[in-house]
Amino acid sequence: MSTASRPAPTVVAPRSMPTGQRNVVRSNDSASLWNCTLSPGWTQDEVQILRKALMKFGVGNWMKIIESGCLPGKTIAQMNLQTQRMLGQQSTAEFNGLHIDAFEVGELNSKKQGPDVKRKNNCIVNTGGKLTRDEVESRRTAHRERFEKDREVWANIVLERVDSPLVVLERKREELKGLQSELQQVLDQIRAVETTEGQPSDGDKQVGSKRQRE
Repeated sequence: MSTASRPAPTVVAPRSMPTGQRNVVRSNDSASLWNCTLSPGWTQDEVQILRKALMKFGVGNWMKIIESGCLPGKTIAQMNLQTQRMLGQQSTAEFNGLHIDAFEVGELNSKKQGPDVKRKNNCIVNTGGKLTRDEVESRRTAHRERFEKDREVWANIVLERVDSPLVVLERKREELKGLQSELQQVLDQIRAVETTEGQPSDGDKQVGSKRQRE
């Protein structure tokens, strides 16, 4: 079979991936990038925001992310758990302060295999003893050289400030009150028209009066 007539390979999205146009896997996408599992209460859009926030502020700088207002309602524990799933490993200390793309690390971790690689919720877990401070720092140095984004990149990342869900709910409630008021005005106008049409006109009154005299 010639190269021209050979059908293009089909890339199948993981079953756990939500349906939708924005979740179509392209032929040049790495399938492992879609293996990031969502923590409860997270959407794909929120994960992308967290991904950019980690690049901008650095892993572990949770208060800066909270103060930026890009992920309203998310707690430090929730962000830390989702970061673990994006990195593909439970230990995040070795990335603290680094401006990285968590998906790049997660892609590499998803390919690791062997008898010493143990996973929980798709995250590699440390089966040995607790790392010493020097070991953590050594790994952080290696990660900085390999994954750290240039300052020009992360400093220019723009994160849109998102309103708190409670603020959005209150705004919707006020909009509903306004619509209810408009509806009541329309109903009052309809009743007024119906009442007017139900009353006899001046001409009808004159005819009725004449008939009574006859």
